[in-house]
Amino acid sequence: MTILKEKVIVLTSYERKSLFRFLALYLSSVFILLAIIGYLFFENNRASMKSAMKFEMMYQARMLSSKIAMKAMKDGEKASEPLRRKAFLKGLKHCRFDAGYYDKRQKPFFTEIDKVEKFDNDFFMVDGKCYTVIEDEKEHLGVKYIVLKENDLSAALKALRIKIIGYLVFSFILMGIVGYFLGRLFLRPVREQIESLDRFISDTTHELNTPISAILMTIQSLKEVEPKKLKRLEASAKRLSVMYSSLTYRLEGKVEPSECLYFDEIVKERVEYVKELIESKRLHISLDLKKTEVLMPRISAARLIDNLLSNAIKYSDVGDSIFIGLEKNILEVKDTGIGIEPKIQEDIFTRYHRANEERGGFGIGLNIVLSICKKYNIKLALESQKGEGSTFILTFPPLKKSVG
Repeated sequence: MTILKEKVIVLTSYERKSLFRFLALYLSSVFILLAIIGYLFFENNRASMKSAMKFEMMYQARMLSSKIAMKAMKDGEKASEPLRRKAFLKGLKHCRFDAGYYDKRQKPFFTEIDKVEKFDNDFFMVDGKCYTVIEDEKEHLGVKYIVLKENDLSAALKALRIKIIGYLVFSFILMGIVGYFLGRLFLRPVREQIESLDRFISDTTHELNTPISAILMTIQSLKEVEPKKLKRLEASAKRLSVMYSSLTYRLEGKVEPSECLYFDEIVKERVEYVKELIESKRLHISLDLKKTEVLMPRISAARLIDNLLSNAIKYSDVGDSIFIGLEKNILEVKDTGIGIEPKIQEDIFTRYHRANEERGGFGIGLNIVLSICKKYNIKLALESQKGEGSTFILTFPPLKKSVG
């Protein structure tokens, strides 16, 4: 049950990475499409509302013009007297619009409008307000221009805009939820393949455990064998042992209690363990280790060093050098091997990724390093150039010491 739990957690991180990329592209496309639809819908409704407003205002203005003409014909010259004209125009019913009545010099007889920008357009908008102007050629009662002003269209357009944005946001969220579940559905076959691969590796490692242990025990009991052959055999066996430990650590996912460790001692211990493997490639290894305390499980600390060392050995040529430095909570593992191209440096930490088909193992060593670093808040950095070697830099969090 522990194995399945670990696999799900690790696989979910890969799923999330792929899922976020899919959702980013999917939601960007959805956003653009909804924005275009929303804009076109708003503009269409805006044009319709504006056209309807123009028709209503022109109709009401003509109605007012007709009433003025009828008043002029009925009362004759008496209706043109200033006091009677103003009283009539003030009491003239004109529905919901503000009205203004102007002579041929554009001077008002009576108006509810503060300012009219122009009299030569029959319909125009200023600051979101609609104006309509009709001209009476016969100037009944001296009224040359009738101007109506509307104050509600901008508020109606604002309400329409907010409503459309609300629907678009709701649609965007709904499409995002649909996209999330579609992404998970598409990623299911990938999950199944990785789980199948994990089961295969898990079964294989369990089968390897017995012969590896037997080989190591047999090597210790051999006496009449040439030292050179014995070292070669021991190096190969220990290499298998390190690979086995990495595989089981990654797949079992056991929870180990953290403890205060002298990391410099762990480094020395693991370097000594793979000494035969280093010597088999005639690598020059140098250590500069200052006493450093860290808080983490011993098995995790050992796997951390084992995989960094294994990577340095694997990608170094015969006669190359490896340097391990530890000072002020900073660990450096530097090799003079083949190096890593900048464009693939991020990929080397991906599970099952192999940067070099000829030298690569299972493609999980550096993924283990990354997962341990994340788990124990260790900052991981890489400096590398093709053909110039690689330097892995690990910065451990400071150890909090209890007072008293």
